[in-house]
Amino acid sequence: MIDFALNALDQSAIVTDTDAKQAVRETVELAQCLDTLGYKRFWLAEHHNTSAFAGAAPEILIGHIAAHTKNMSIGSGGIMLPHYSPLKVAEQFRMLASLSGGRVDLGLGRAPGGDPKTAAALQPGPKAWPPDVFPQQVEMLLQFLEDANGLAGDTGGFPDDHPYQGIHAQPMGAETVPVFMLGSGGDGAYHAAQFGLPYIYAHFINPDNLDTALDAYRTHFKPSRQCAEPKVMLATSVLAAETAEEAAYLARPRNIWASQLLQNKGGRFPTLQEAQDWALTPQDEAILPQVETRGFTGQVDDVLTRLSDVVAQYEIDEVFALTLIPDIEARKHSYRLLSERAGLSAEGLAAAQ
Repeated sequence: MIDFALNALDQSAIVTDTDAKQAVRETVELAQCLDTLGYKRFWLAEHHNTSAFAGAAPEILIGHIAAHTKNMSIGSGGIMLPHYSPLKVAEQFRMLASLSGGRVDLGLGRAPGGDPKTAAALQPGPKAWPPDVFPQQVEMLLQFLEDANGLAGDTGGFPDDHPYQGIHAQPMGAETVPVFMLGSGGDGAYHAAQFGLPYIYAHFINPDNLDTALDAYRTHFKPSRQCAEPKVMLATSVLAAETAEEAAYLARPRNIWASQLLQNKGGRFPTLQEAQDWALTPQDEAILPQVETRGFTGQVDDVLTRLSDVVAQYEIDEVFALTLIPDIEARKHSYRLLSERAGLSAEGLAAAQ
């Protein structure tokens, strides 16, 4: 048994012997599997113009997956808000919440999710939102969401004299859209603290800044209507197997891919066999040992023990497991092992809701 909520994050990884369409289908298949295993949340990443990931439109995938699951909350990990209008994002997630009976999460990020040229192409006009207006975008999004719940004036939504007073994100109604802030450095932690939002630290992106980020978040946290006290979640690489040797075998494609990415040689994920046969360069041999130590990989009981230790040390409330295995059955098996050893159950999750 574990004393923290276990969630999943998926990026729709593209493997060399498949294509983007297959990657998306496997994300849906994975979600349906995890929905029966007691996972609390299933979140979808946003990436653009990359050969490695097919998840470019999490808001669309959320709707489809929510329609094919019944227990988990389905969310974005995250929506890269600088690309978009706060009103449009509020409308999209209000619609998703209405269609799913409120079973939708809105995770926000500030990173571009792609290269600068692609970020410019995503903008609706000739000029992108500058990074310094991100807090104003977040504030406006929260105001639209609160207004849709019928709040106004001092209770939430827009002040009486706000120029957007009277503009509503439809469909209005009682369903709430929980909002979360993602980050892998200091900025996301400060923004989460400023708005009183739960904070998800992207450990799989930057495993070295957790102490600093959480200290900044907790030190500067301001209670809000969204969150009365700090709430911390950890998104990290997790891969569990019956033995440490099997886990190392399954993790090899992820580690090879990450070592190539760190050398600006990003591409699709190698298959399990391609990864085992990979001819390592001296640069690979220098980088690979560092990559292999990231996250939590190994025999399932050892993985859960190490995860539990980190959760206790940093007082983490929920963990998002990102499992990158190019074989969908092996990926589902890793999540299934975690669920069984952790004592999760879909029936218990449904009852808690």
